[in-house]
Amino acid sequence: MSSAEAKADRSPYLAHHFESIEQQEESCTLGMWLFLAQEVMFFGGLFMAYAVYRYMYPDAWLEGSGALSIKIGGINTVVLLVSSFSMAMGVYYCQIGNSKNLFRALLVTLFLGFVFVAIKLKFEYFPKFAEGLFPGDGWGPHGHYADLASFGDQGALQIFFFLYFVMTGMHAFHMLIGFVILVVLMVMTKQNKFGPQRFMPILFFGLYWHFVDIVWVFIFPMFYLVT
Repeated sequence: MSSAEAKADRSPYLAHHFESIEQQEESCTLGMWLFLAQEVMFFGGLFMAYAVYRYMYPDAWLEGSGALSIKIGGINTVVLLVSSFSMAMGVYYCQIGNSKNLFRALLVTLFLGFVFVAIKLKFEYFPKFAEGLFPGDGWGPHGHYADLASFGDQGALQIFFFLYFVMTGMHAFHMLIGFVILVVLMVMTKQNKFGPQRFMPILFFGLYWHFVDIVWVFIFPMFYLVT
């Protein structure tokens, strides 16, 4: 077979440095799982810090958790779980070649992600800033949380809220990255770039989105359900 014939037989979705679609998919799959593995290690370090300090300061953890709203955290948990379902449906629609429903599923996922972040900002972050619960020079609980000011170990309580803002903040940062990718995928969907022959980008993003949701499923009880 001549080089021209070989080139003509190559799939338009096959990158030049791969010999076959199978090889390309295996390489991309390995790369995706390696990426998720380093994400696990990143959040694992934060979870370890949480475990150490919770063991050292159980009373501060109980006090700090009391300043968080289980209702708001629960609503956001439901929002993320529904977004995982919509993302899973997006992968399904891509695999069967339904671009119209794929776009809708990605749009719903993006919308629910925005809802999560909006709830987090309006009902948790902004009120915590206003009530003096952000660790640092401005620390000093007042207003609705004035009773926290009488807590003996203010340093331990600041560690609780430091980890709360860092861990939930990094989670939200990963969601913001997901928003950008979602917009790109939606544009590409409108351009008919995905289908049964090319669904791996949608599948890989789905894995990323599910991972972000799983991280929150661990964060929620760690901060909101302390007993």
